[in-house]
Amino acid sequence: MTQGAGQGPEVERTATLRDFRVPAYVHETGPYGHSAHPGDVVPPHEAAHPEGYTPTERDLPVIKRGDTLQVTVAPAPAPAPPHTDGPGPLYVVGDVHGYLDELVAALREKGLIDAAGHWSAGTARLWFLGDFTDRGPDGIGVIDLVMRLSAEAAAAGGYCKALMGNHELLLLGAKRFGDTPVNSGAGTATFQAAWLLNGGQKTDMDRLQDHHLQWMARLDAVEEVDGYLLVHSDTTAYLDYGDSIEAVNDTVRETLTRNDADECWDLFRKFTKRFSFRDEGGADHVRSLLDTYGGTRIVHGHSPIPYLLGQVGSEDGGDDSGPVVEGPHVYADGLAIAMDGGVTMAGKLLVQQLPLEA
Repeated sequence: MTQGAGQGPEVERTATLRDFRVPAYVHETGPYGHSAHPGDVVPPHEAAHPEGYTPTERDLPVIKRGDTLQVTVAPAPAPAPPHTDGPGPLYVVGDVHGYLDELVAALREKGLIDAAGHWSAGTARLWFLGDFTDRGPDGIGVIDLVMRLSAEAAAAGGYCKALMGNHELLLLGAKRFGDTPVNSGAGTATFQAAWLLNGGQKTDMDRLQDHHLQWMARLDAVEEVDGYLLVHSDTTAYLDYGDSIEAVNDTVRETLTRNDADECWDLFRKFTKRFSFRDEGGADHVRSLLDTYGGTRIVHGHSPIPYLLGQVGSEDGGDDSGPVVEGPHVYADGLAIAMDGGVTMAGKLLVQQLPLEA
């Protein structure tokens, strides 16, 4: 994907990796041949991942959240969208990464759930763009909430749906294949090692149940709603899986059903690519997806807006104000809308109604 995310300020090492048999090469060089220091930033001229790219180096860091950066919740939620005979208003949610409290606060602020955490938006339509787990404290709690809201929204005449993110593929792979070696294209790799390096939380794995796994494995990868093409990752790799939305979604599900470690790793690797819509030629990459799958604009998560905008804090922890994210980032000649507000780096968990106000 050609749009921003690099490495950033004050990085926490996820898990004590010395306790695990992580391949030695993981600690030596990152996917771009540079130092694997977690604060490395992807150089702009290397925005598109090379063919040999393998996401065994942690893809993005976890940034310590300062006590002053807690999300505030309005005393009362905003009024729910009025009931209409046609489809209700459309909302999208960026990457959550286990930050359940921040998600609840953001949904309440938009009037999508009530004070008790139940669906209160009637016929509204809500899409999550993937990446529910890893890095944050309660990924399973996030999945449980989304699953429950899906049922409650349907009963009210609306819906709550979700897309497949690369971290869903990563968690599925870690659970299914563990330390089974896979052909990474750059030496021996395992899902377990990649999961740990990319923020895997032991509490999530301990609480993971069959119904969570089944739900994740059935998620769509691409959808088009009201002229918006919804995807998780800002990459053109979706084109490798079919020339229609239905074909892509079927291919992804069939790949997971075959349960082949190497096939699943390749799928994960491609969904982890990023920045395809940034810089020169980015708008053309967006158009290639829109021309193939439909829609007039693309909406994605995956690459945090603070990195797209070059807003990164200090690595010494001296700057605890966090990156400034006011809302979605529109770029690529206005054709792309980025929704990952960088909640893992004390940014903002975005819930946005579409279309965007002018």
